[in-house]
Amino acid sequence: MHHAVIAATGLYTPPQSLSNEELVETFNTYVARHNEANADAIAAGAVEALQPSSPEFIVKASGIRSRHVVDKSGLIDPELMRPVIPERPNEEISVLAEMAVNAANQAIAAWGKPASHIDAVLCACSNMQRAYPAIAIEVQQALGIDGFAFDMNVACSSATFGIKTAADYVATGSARAVLMVNPEICSGHLNFRDRDSHFIFGDVATAVVVERAEDADEHGGWDILGSRLKTVFSNNIRNNFGFLNRAAPEGIGKADKLFVQEGRKVFREVVPMVSEMILEHAHDLTLDPHGLKRMWLHQANINMNDMIGRKVLGRDPTPEENVIILDEYANTSSAGSIIAFHTANQGFAPGDTGLICSFGAGYSAGTVFVRKR
Repeated sequence: MHHAVIAATGLYTPPQSLSNEELVETFNTYVARHNEANADAIAAGAVEALQPSSPEFIVKASGIRSRHVVDKSGLIDPELMRPVIPERPNEEISVLAEMAVNAANQAIAAWGKPASHIDAVLCACSNMQRAYPAIAIEVQQALGIDGFAFDMNVACSSATFGIKTAADYVATGSARAVLMVNPEICSGHLNFRDRDSHFIFGDVATAVVVERAEDADEHGGWDILGSRLKTVFSNNIRNNFGFLNRAAPEGIGKADKLFVQEGRKVFREVVPMVSEMILEHAHDLTLDPHGLKRMWLHQANINMNDMIGRKVLGRDPTPEENVIILDEYANTSSAGSIIAFHTANQGFAPGDTGLICSFGAGYSAGTVFVRKR
């Protein structure tokens, strides 16, 4: 068995940014037009009036102030309220694969070794652009990597599930180095006409290189001390879009074919599940959770992260200990914890420990404890 190391990470951020103020202006225009067009039905009680939103409501509910998106033009158009991303011919690289390659190139450059040293590619994300061929295989081809590649989807937990999968391949000798990518165009599955969720998601791509410890830089990277996965079935976060929709055309275009959630139920059920999982995993690894230098949690909601941080550390965490990137990136599904890790892993001395943790639909959750080499 071989020990696995996180050797490098990469981040691709789309150039367009959408503020809460821009998002709310579009949403409130849509609300006003809807209420005006349905004024008689609303007065008769046959239709419920839509309520406007505000930037302050979004910040209080989530901690989000802006998000990066692949296309902004359609999101600020009250008639569209969806991204405009034209289909590409099969001969061109797909949008998700292109984002993944951009993040991967950064990770590989930081790694300092040629891509040909990678034996496997995993594409772990929430929303695949297509059923097949696998995006991971497309990324593999674009980077000139031999070996094997496949896609995996565990919703917002996909990255930690991907890191464990990569570490297991390294540990068993199936691969010396694995590239794991998380391209997310979350704006594509978001209902921008839903007041409770239209602000949640952003677009981004991240990448992680996992390799054998004996091949890694002695003073670089992060030892993976342990990784653990957990799933518990729940309907509280759901998306019913899929190929069987055409077999029931009466449901096409309905709200459940986009992201839907029961946010309060998710909060009440996921926070204790994840907190307990972290503490149990730390105990089994004989790690003192109060001694964690930093936590890179899934970036869904600042209130969830604050509560998990308090339960794990036994006190209020400092901003340096509990990294939050929601204000700029919003919820980027599988990529969120990796963005946090990528952008805020400085200041560690050899031996310092941290936690990468993600959680989301399924329910699903993954913990990866790491130690600076």
